Amino acid sequence: MLGFRRKIRIETERMTLRLPMHGDWHPWAELREESAAFLTPWEPVWSDDHLSRRSFTNRVYWAARAQTQGTALPMLMIRRSDAQLLGAITLDNVRRGPAQAATVGYWIGQPFARHGYMREAIQAMVHHAFTHLDLSRVEAACLPENTASRGVLEKTGFKYEGVAQSYLQISGRWRNHVLYANLRHDRRGRTAVG
Repeated sequence: MLGFRRKIRIETERMTLRLPMHGDWHPWAELREESAAFLTPWEPVWSDDHLSRRSFTNRVYWAARAQTQGTALPMLMIRRSDAQLLGAITLDNVRRGPAQAATVGYWIGQPFARHGYMREAIQAMVHHAFTHLDLSRVEAACLPENTASRGVLEKTGFKYEGVAQSYLQISGRWRNHVLYANLRHDRRGRTAVG
């Protein structure tokens, strides 16, 4: 497994993408809490201690381990102009060998949605995956009715590939997801979305 030895920071036009730190707990918990109604329809059920300091501390340790081991790159999205936490993006399930692939997942706080931040973060993460991690494929999945997520994926070069039955438990029940992928050397052109 190819690990990431140094702490990685990815700079975009308006943001810095970086690993979470212990001092991020309060702004992270506040943003997740104030955006709960906006986020929970699209996410697995939050644990009872989801917003707790202990849960966030575990998240910080997991992020550092995952980055060092090369299995994931869990990044917070920080606006440079005012150090505001906007959301998070994670390159996860990094597979080496013949696959050279990973999955991208993301969320953004409700006050910052529809301002182009997620598009910027996804483009930067995919660029990093292809140019620095030598991945060949970045995958993403979302609920079919999540038009915002589908739109940002399509605007960032992801192509619709199909439907995965009972892909994840969302709001406590197994849900189908639409699958997308972005390929480093994509010759497919535009695809019709189902």
